[in-house]
Amino acid sequence: MKNSNIQKPVVLVIAGHDPSGGAGIQADIESIANAGCHAATVITSLTAQNTNQVIETLPQEPDSFRKQIKLVIEDMKIASCKIGMIGSIKLIDVIKEELSKLNIPIVLDPVLSSTSGQTFTNKEMCEDILSSLFPLTTLATPNSEEAKLLSQATDLNSAAKSLLKHGTQAVLITGTHEATDNVTNSLYTENDAPIEFHWERLPETFHGSGCTLSSRIAALLALGNNLNTAVEEAQAYTWNTLKHGLKLGHAQSQPDRFYEK
Repeated sequence: MKNSNIQKPVVLVIAGHDPSGGAGIQADIESIANAGCHAATVITSLTAQNTNQVIETLPQEPDSFRKQIKLVIEDMKIASCKIGMIGSIKLIDVIKEELSKLNIPIVLDPVLSSTSGQTFTNKEMCEDILSSLFPLTTLATPNSEEAKLLSQATDLNSAAKSLLKHGTQAVLITGTHEATDNVTNSLYTENDAPIEFHWERLPETFHGSGCTLSSRIAALLALGNNLNTAVEEAQAYTWNTLKHGLKLGHAQSQPDRFYEK
């Protein structure tokens, strides 16, 4: 019989639900569980989507959303937090107010649109994310398009500098959307030179890679790793989930977050 007193670090996940299981809350749970942590999840929005398209987003009401976060925080010792797709500007202030009570690593994956092109945000939401959530954030993990959109910069170095000025401790910009032979992900901090990570570009397109990466970083931080280690190890894990990706629907492949090494 297992010892019931054995504890796992708890990662609070605040993100949307994807019925196909490729992205969103399910991706976060799998990535976190595979790292040996427990995911406590609060859903920001339901969505109507599959591996091919997103056709509807249904955000939670703020009062109910707040109750869910408060109850989890009151009951569990939260070791880290991952924030994903929010879906409504009304939820941003709730997230800010409730997470301000915690002194934990926070990973923000600013999901602004789906890979199929559905927009989850607008200019006002972008501004609110920058002003309200970035100051709480240990690491932001935008892809290159999201970084440029949030910062209104045309190149990635300028985008990273702009995002750092909004208060996050570090920015990891992923390069899957760039027209390069290999994928280059770059980690930026205020005082150190950028660190570049180079990965073989895989032939498929994938649904849920950003969720997998950001939640894995949050899990590794919850386990006590420093930021650089968490970022590097999470990228290796994510790349392997994509290399072993599953073709479960008619369009994008999904990461296999429990691939066999």
